This record gives sequence, C-alpha cells and structure tokens, in this order.
Amino acid sequence: MTTDPTVSRVASPDGQLGITDTAQKAFQLNLDTAVYGTLAEIGAGQEVARWFFRAGGASGTVAKTMSAYDMKFSDEIYGSAQRYVSRERLEGMLEREYGLILDRLQRERGAECRFFAFANTVATTSFKRDTAGHGWMGIRFQHESHAAPSEVIVHLRLLDSDTLRQQDTLGVAGVNLIFAATKLFKNVDAMMESLLDGLGPDRLEVDMIHVAGPAFDHLDKRLLALQLVKLGLTKAAMFDTKGRVVQPAEMLYRRPVIVERGTFCPPTKLHVHMLEQALDQFQSLPANKGKEPVVLLEMNLKNLASDPETMPQEFLDHADVLSGLGHPILISNYYRHFRLANYISQSTNQAIGFVMGVPGLAELFEDKYYTDLPGGILEAVGRMFKNDLIVYGYPTRDRTSQATITAETLEVAPHLRHLYSHLTENKRIVPIQSDELEEFDFDASALRESIQRGDGRWEAQVPESIADRIKETQAYGYAKKTPFLNGANASLSFR
Repeated sequence: MTTDPTVSRVASPDGQLGITDTAQKAFQLNLDTAVYGTLAEIGAGQEVARWFFRAGGASGTVAKTMSAYDMKFSDEIYGSAQRYVSRERLEGMLEREYGLILDRLQRERGAECRFFAFANTVATTSFKRDTAGHGWMGIRFQHESHAAPSEVIVHLRLLDSDTLRQQDTLGVAGVNLIFAATKLFKNVDAMMESLLDGLGPDRLEVDMIHVAGPAFDHLDKRLLALQLVKLGLTKAAMFDTKGRVVQPAEMLYRRPVIVERGTFCPPTKLHVHMLEQALDQFQSLPANKGKEPVVLLEMNLKNLASDPETMPQEFLDHADVLSGLGHPILISNYYRHFRLANYISQSTNQAIGFVMGVPGLAELFEDKYYTDLPGGILEAVGRMFKNDLIVYGYPTRDRTSQATITAETLEVAPHLRHLYSHLTENKRIVPIQSDELEEFDFDASALRESIQRGDGRWEAQVPESIADRIKETQAYGYAKKTPFLNGANASLSFR
C-alpha cells in the first residue's frame, strides 16, 4: 500500500483507489484501452465528455459522444418519455447506447474490452427556471470481458446557485461515476464515497443509487440507502416495501405525506395504533379528500449502532422487521424535526403530518435543543410549521400520578405557553384520541428482554406480521419460547 500526498485516500495495490483528482481519473481511464464506451448527455452540455478530451488520449476510452437537446430528435433516438429528466429517459438512453456498442464492436473488440455506456439527463438552473438543478446519471458496463452488463444509476441534486458551477459539478460527477463503476465496483463503499471526489456535500447530493448485475450480486441492495446517509452523500434516503432504493421526490411528488419517527426496536401494536389513529384524522382533512397519502416510517442514523462493524447488520435487522408493516422506510441524518419537515416539503406541495407521542412533543418545546440557532426555539418552530405541517400527539401516562397527558393538557415552559396555545388553537398540533392507552402501556426494554429470554410474552405486544419477521430473522436477540421454571421469569413485567 502506498500513499499519494496529492490525494485523500490510501492507494490500493493497482493504484486506483487513491485517485481523487478528476483530470487524473479521466487520464487513467483514457490509458486503459480495456475500458471502452460511449457517452450520451442531455440538458447541460457535454460536460463529462469534455474531461476525457481535455485529459488527452480520449480515443483509448471514448467510442462516441453525443447530445440530443431537441425533444423531437431525442424521442426519435430513445423513444418517447413523459418527462425528459427522469429515470425512464435515462434507462432508455442506456439501453440504446449499450446495445449499439455491442452490436458494432463486440465481434471485433469483445475479447479485449469491457464495454460501457454512460448517460445523463439533467436540468440545471436557468433564466427560465429558478428551481434547484437535478438530474439522472447512469452507466451500464461489463465488469469483465464478455460479461452480462451491470449498472449503476444515481439521482443528483446540484446545489450550486450558479448554472456554470452546476455544469462543472455535473462533469466532475460523471467522471467520478465512470471511474467508480469500472475501477472500484469490488469495493462498494469506496465506489460510493468517490462520487463526491473534487466536490463535497455543499455542491452535490446523491439521494438515490441503484445497482444491478453480476458485479453486485453479492450485495444486499438495502445497504445502499444506509451508505448514502452514512457517507454524507445525502441527509436522507428511502427504500420501498420491496427493499428497493427509490428517489424520494418521485415517491412523494404531489402527495400528502404522514411520517412516524421512532426507534422501532421492535415495531409494536402501539406504533401501528398511533399511526392508524393519526392517519384517520389526516385523511379527513378537506385538503386530503380523495388523495392517497404516503406513509413513511423514519429511522434515524443516530439510533443505529455506533460501531461501524455492527451498524450494517443492525440496519438490515431493523429493515427486515419494519418492512412487515408494509410502508416505505426513510433512513435519515435529520436529528431535528424541523429539518426533516423541510426535507419532505421540498418533494411535495401537499399536506404533511408527523406522528409522535406526547413525550416527543414535549421535547420539541425544550429550549436546550435550539441554543445554536440565532432565533432559538422560535426559529425552529417557525421553520417546522411554515408549510402548514400538522403534528399528531398520542397521549401518555404519567408514571408517578398515573394521570393521562394529552397534546391538549401538556404543560410547556411558561414563556412558551402562548406559542403552544397558538399552535393547538390553529390545529397545527392535534391530539390523537385513544381509548386503548392501557392496552399499550408497556416498557420497551422489558419487551426486548422478553424477546431475548424467549418467554413468548412479547408476542402479545407486536403485530402478528412483526412477530413472524422477528422469528424468521432472529432479530433483537430472539430466542425460541421457553417455559417458565419456578417463577424464574417473574421479574419481567410490562407496565
């Protein structure tokens, strides 16, 4: 192993892992005549191809470059699409370009080359549109000669406000993706981390990544969502009920969204009850009539194991079990509610609801969590509720007095009472009515202990689908049911 002082990573034996400079990546690819393919770009210039031509020796890597800006030309080449900046259009581009290079060069150069087709379709900020730049980028490639194709597809958010800088970001990101897929596919962490080389999270966000094909057969694709957040490529990533990583904006676009945040360790009947009760109230809003809300279950990165070695497996255990509730899962690095609310509001203009217990609602109104904000708690509350977001508060029982505390009777600090009253009176904070509080009154740590001890009592507190998942996956230290012996388990209590 050697270290190049000009780069940030330690070089691998073949020298590839250590390269982070864009021009050097393009030059190294040009020197590698075994990697050969086409580049097709729509929407922001031929920014990726430019790097290869500037580096020199592009004929060693580039068989063809092209752009098709006119919609008629684009449709004639790639087929029609509902939206030109979409995954559908990108996949059409990859399909055609990869097929062409195989048809034309497989017989002549197939034994010595690993072919690829790279494509992007992007909308940058312009004088016609002031929304954030974004786009789809992908590569279909052979990881070895004559192999069936593998692919990497990403969705990008271009964070610069200046169009020229967005174009520059796109070019760098494209070189990074081609280099990562063709050189680093054996090390998925390094492949993903390298997407930000030369850029940083202030210029580029990668909020969705999809991989497929024989180069990635060994990989549990759900880990990609975790790694996007863990490596800082995005603050939040989502996968659907089938475990597929999805682009959040496409799932949330123009749909009402209701979110339940929690550790879900494990998901219980209480979680389901809270969500069902809040969802009934949320759907009854006049603005939501006739609309099907997206129900999101959000897991925060801070609630996963701090040990990097155990975090992936703990995440998969959580995901395996939580998917039994049948809702999309969001993994995020947003510790504060108002930041998550702002993130969701970027993808939908419809109503947003948060579901939480009264203890969580009480924390929302504690000054100590906002000392770093110039406007303190007033700023946080203003940013959270600015889009008419509604918080649904589920009642809790005071352990000392046994009194039931609801969103209406919750006591906040004296200087915040008027603010809290304003939000409740205007139905931005809404109590969840429940007559089943006693039934769901239990201690979460006792529940996990019951799972680990195998006494079977935990099963009454979780939905049947979740109990089945826990048994199948042996999550949370599950032990098979054992009989009570001389009251040995009598100390275990739900309360």
